[in-house]
Amino acid sequence: MITRRQVVLGAGILVTSFQVNAQLRPQQFVRVAYLSVAGRTPDGKPPAILTNALTALGYVEGKNIAYVARFAEGKFESLPVFAAELVKLGVDIIVTQGGPATLAAKQVTTQIPIIIATVAGDAVATGLIESLARPGGNITGMSDENDGLNSKRMQLLKETLPKAARIAIIWNANDQGMRLRYTAMQKAAEVLKIKVDSIEVRKSEDFAGAFDTIGKLRTDALLVVMDGLTVSNRQQVLEGAAALHIPAMYEVGLFVDAGGLMAYGPSTEDGLRRAAGYIDQIVKGAKVSDLPAEQPTRFYLTLNLKAAEKLGLTFPPTLRLMADEVISR
Repeated sequence: MITRRQVVLGAGILVTSFQVNAQLRPQQFVRVAYLSVAGRTPDGKPPAILTNALTALGYVEGKNIAYVARFAEGKFESLPVFAAELVKLGVDIIVTQGGPATLAAKQVTTQIPIIIATVAGDAVATGLIESLARPGGNITGMSDENDGLNSKRMQLLKETLPKAARIAIIWNANDQGMRLRYTAMQKAAEVLKIKVDSIEVRKSEDFAGAFDTIGKLRTDALLVVMDGLTVSNRQQVLEGAAALHIPAMYEVGLFVDAGGLMAYGPSTEDGLRRAAGYIDQIVKGAKVSDLPAEQPTRFYLTLNLKAAEKLGLTFPPTLRLMADEVISR
């Protein structure tokens, strides 16, 4: 059985891409592009969460909105090429998934508004925006500057595994935002007196070797940093963790829904829904420069009882009470 508390939806977050100072009237036709390092959606369009949210706001494909998407399938070198293609197509809005996609779009246009739909790390620290209140340039959207969240993940993992003294962290070394995230996790682990092993990946082919290394290190647990690369290779991650019989903490419930042990973090769906709201604001006349970037304000704890049973673990009652979603099937 799956139980979930009502999801609190934030105000729209992403931005539309016309000229930075241009304004669109609601009756005008909007061309929305989506650029991601992750795998292709079933229909090749932007995620359904985004398009459905726009439909609910009155946007009908072929009537007042059109979509185009590019997916790098974990091949980061493809992002600049795809970003340039989208600009040549004359899109009005570029919605990006992750830091590398945002950077690729930023490097090919200073005019088309770029919206960070899913958290790409600290967008200020990585230089994507100037500040949350005044992003500057043509980029706004989601930013993650919450170091306390890293500490919380460590604490939840420690509550589940009180004897854990060594944790391996898988993270994408090609993503500057994830490098900063890993450093913050290191600091959080030090406070809890946990030794951290850095497991760097840069492409899909690196995951097999990463788990070979983890097996040799004999770590007590695993923490996976979420970005387009790890999400698009989540099956490899889940199978690797299962083969080593190692408990793993993830940053989003997507991994737990697919069989992982536990996750604590923001919802990628929330960010996409907020994006629709931002697009609507721009269409109705708001300027991109007046729309501040945002941070996630709602975090979800997801637990998988079946996965715990396979590992011979029992979640503490306090964690089960805290959980937003408990998977028992």
